Amino acid sequence: MRVQHRHIIYIQGYDPRGLAQYYRMFRTELRKFSRLYQLTATLGRPKTAPDGEIASWTIETKADDWQTHTNCDFLRFEDFIQRDLAQPIWRTVLQAVWIYWRLVFAGTIARFWRANWRFATFITYPHFLLLLEAIVAAGLAYAFEKGLDALGIPDAFSIAAALAAFVAVLGTVLKYTENQTYLLYVLSDTIWTWEFSHRARPEWDQRIDRFAQHLVKTARESDAEEIVIVGHSSGSFLGTEMLARALQLDPDLGRHGPRIVLLTIGGNFPIVGFHAASQPFREHLRMLAVEPSIDWIDCQSRKDVMNFFPFDPIAGHDIDVGSARRNPRIVSVRFRDIISPAHYNVFRWKFFRVHFQFVMANERPHAYDFFMIVCGPIPLAARMAVPDAALDVATGDPATREWAWKRIETAKTDASGATELGEMEPSVRRSG
Repeated sequence: MRVQHRHIIYIQGYDPRGLAQYYRMFRTELRKFSRLYQLTATLGRPKTAPDGEIASWTIETKADDWQTHTNCDFLRFEDFIQRDLAQPIWRTVLQAVWIYWRLVFAGTIARFWRANWRFATFITYPHFLLLLEAIVAAGLAYAFEKGLDALGIPDAFSIAAALAAFVAVLGTVLKYTENQTYLLYVLSDTIWTWEFSHRARPEWDQRIDRFAQHLVKTARESDAEEIVIVGHSSGSFLGTEMLARALQLDPDLGRHGPRIVLLTIGGNFPIVGFHAASQPFREHLRMLAVEPSIDWIDCQSRKDVMNFFPFDPIAGHDIDVGSARRNPRIVSVRFRDIISPAHYNVFRWKFFRVHFQFVMANERPHAYDFFMIVCGPIPLAARMAVPDAALDVATGDPATREWAWKRIETAKTDASGATELGEMEPSVRRSG
């Protein structure tokens, strides 16, 4: 039950920040983690594969009575994302608006609202803000046109000049307020998820297929006790796709040696799964729901507006596998119990910061701790099955740790069901 060697495969979401930024964040947060638990963690330098698609580094972690070695693979998509964000503003705006209203008339936005009104508000917000900015730009263009009329400029020229002014003002506002609003980023994300759902981005599918091959190779060759596939944000459904495709390549993937665990955190499965065209994705969810050789843990938080909470990735997609279901275990995470009370009131309103807390160091010891999942000695399924014992291993005195290990070693680690980490949040239940 004690992990000495773990292999992490991390799949980034729709984030243009690449290897350098993620590695720096990982290094900074690992130092915070080390200070919080008073242990030693040494991070190796990243090494990039010849094709540039995977970067890897190692972590050596040592506490008083345990030590672990962790291999980390960072699966990269930032080149695709940066290319999307480099598109002309007018193209992004027109395409995103067209897709949004198709979602409205198809009833998909209404399904988002029923599943999680916070997330539906989040993806609607850029369109509302875009409308306000367009109204302001139109007002300025109208005033400009009236000024030209007063100077006796012919109507054809004044109207054309006003239209040009409207486009220029709106484009300038969108460009120079992006760091504050993230409007163009969210619109690009909407375009990408639509295209990915409709299999209109073959380069993404091809890279996921190569990552699935990497997972199969790693499972066959690694001497780790467990392989944890971490999918954060949009990485949740990308990780699901990769694992399902790997199982199609090798149905015995989870039986070679290392335990295979899928950890989806801050997930947003419906932005793909609610599309009628996404039947292959829903079939992959069905496959993972009943696969006995892997564990799937899905962590959600009410405070994160960018994930669906509460949401069952299986029943929420109207997938019924009856008594054969064993995945995922749905875990509710309370960030109030992880963040220092002195910081929480500011933290809670920084929506992107909240979303990334899933992969950042805790400010307070807690059963959910991303870096304990990455570096700690407890298998992930066991950590989620007996979270209080897992916390005792990290923070207790020797006698408490010994008793906690006995509980962990005898715990049932079946991944089905629901777990609350922190105070009870009864709205999260397994409904499948």
